Amino acid sequence: MPYKDKEIEKMYFSISEVAKQFNVAASLIRFWETEFEILKPKKTTKGNRLYSKKDIENFRLIHHLVKEKGYTLDGAKKKLKEGGIDKTDANAEIITRLKKIRSFLESMYNEL
Repeated sequence: MPYKDKEIEKMYFSISEVAKQFNVAASLIRFWETEFEILKPKKTTKGNRLYSKKDIENFRLIHHLVKEKGYTLDGAKKKLKEGGIDKTDANAEIITRLKKIRSFLESMYNEL
């Protein structure tokens, strides 16, 4: 059996990488940090933000509620506090997977 290199995964992401992943401005991410308690990235001594995978998942949840579901910021805060996270998290994860599948299928179609 041939040796297979393990894929290296990043532990932390910069604010620009997160902004690019969600197609939003970095200022929106910084603003949501002040509004939502669950967004607490680590900061370097220079003050640069480092987002873990958990931070990105929390941002994905908020992004799903506000941008895709149309919640206001106060409504999203209430939804997160009342414990609706599990169902919302599952829905956001499903949507993310479907978007990845769609982009894969579109790339396959374009290659034909």
